[in-house]
Amino acid sequence: MDRPRLLRRLQAVRAHSLALSEPLSAEDCALQSMPDASPVKWHLAHTSWFFETLVLAPNAAGYRAFNERFGFLFNSYYEALGPRHPRPQRGMLSRPALSEVLDYRRHVDAALCEFVEAGDEAALRSAAALIELGLQHEQQHQELIVTDVKHLLSLNPLQPAYLAGDAARGAGVATAATPPLRWLGFDGALVDIGHQGDGFAFDNETPRHRVWLQPFELANRPVSCGDYMEFMADGGYRRPELWLSDGWAWVQANAATAPMYWRAEREGGPWTQFTLSGERPVAPAEPVCHVNLYEAAAYAQWAGARLPTEAEWEAAVAAQAPPPSATTAPKALADHLHPAPITDGPGLLQADSAVWQWTRSAYEPYPGFRPLAGAVGEYNGKFMVAQSVLRGGSCASPAGHVRASYRNFFPAAARWQFSGLRLARDGA
Repeated sequence: MDRPRLLRRLQAVRAHSLALSEPLSAEDCALQSMPDASPVKWHLAHTSWFFETLVLAPNAAGYRAFNERFGFLFNSYYEALGPRHPRPQRGMLSRPALSEVLDYRRHVDAALCEFVEAGDEAALRSAAALIELGLQHEQQHQELIVTDVKHLLSLNPLQPAYLAGDAARGAGVATAATPPLRWLGFDGALVDIGHQGDGFAFDNETPRHRVWLQPFELANRPVSCGDYMEFMADGGYRRPELWLSDGWAWVQANAATAPMYWRAEREGGPWTQFTLSGERPVAPAEPVCHVNLYEAAAYAQWAGARLPTEAEWEAAVAAQAPPPSATTAPKALADHLHPAPITDGPGLLQADSAVWQWTRSAYEPYPGFRPLAGAVGEYNGKFMVAQSVLRGGSCASPAGHVRASYRNFFPAAARWQFSGLRLARDGA
């Protein structure tokens, strides 16, 4: 048990959540823009509740809860841990104030640091897996903070920027050239997918198992904004033959004409998009993002291709050299804001650093899957229904979460995440 290393990691992860909230006002942190999003204040409290409830209370001798009523307010979905405040009403929690939530975090952090530095060795070893899960869980909420804040600020008529001084990062990309789309071929094979090795993985990445793949091809890069504008110009949102049945119903119900956050002052006029650094022109060379599964599948149909399966995606990415970076260092705030333009190179471009990539695989358990023991058994398994898998990672993803076996998942209509697509097609 390397206590100093664990302490440094704990402090870095917890500090990064606060850093993400610093550009925001107390009012920003209290608002909930839609039922699928949560206020920043709630994210900060919930991640503290996780450590308090699952790590400190059962393992740290003499720990006293900051406020016994916070369990009801900040439990997310753990039925085994008692009742909770309704998710769609998290934005109604004007009390506790942000200042009290920050006091709560300081209380939990002090106890965590004391436990890691000087706690009973056997108790710390017993809690080590839950501490690591708590850190990974908090990093997932850091990604949600970024995407939830973007949705929140986009609804403000003043179009405020999260980091107003960062608009210069968008300069020059509007005219950048998009690398040509090339097809990379992969032979049919019996492949192993799922997590392997000693590093951390969520339970839904296991167990590793074998899958037979037919020959297939995968595009060397994600679909770009320029590509997607061609689809729109060709009547993509007006042609029902391109859409899944539920997707066409979604288009009609929402009068959809473009990806989320895209705007045009007149029909056919130049497109702009709302970003966390303000409004900017849509850059053709950037990967298209904030599209849902329906939009991704319709584009693939229009392009004469399809979306990959998650097994195809993982096998292709795992075959790359070198693999994605395993660093766990937090990103700078500015690196969370927007996908970088696509630049040319060998292999699969932007497989893990720009936009989540939709697959046509349902989010289901792997053969032999078993939920974790105890309350954390509810972490993933009970959501394995009516959702689709996304692979890779995005500009908002923590660096340490980028690995070939990581399985993200959302309902087909969700598009407030940094979600895009990469084309696939059957091989010879």
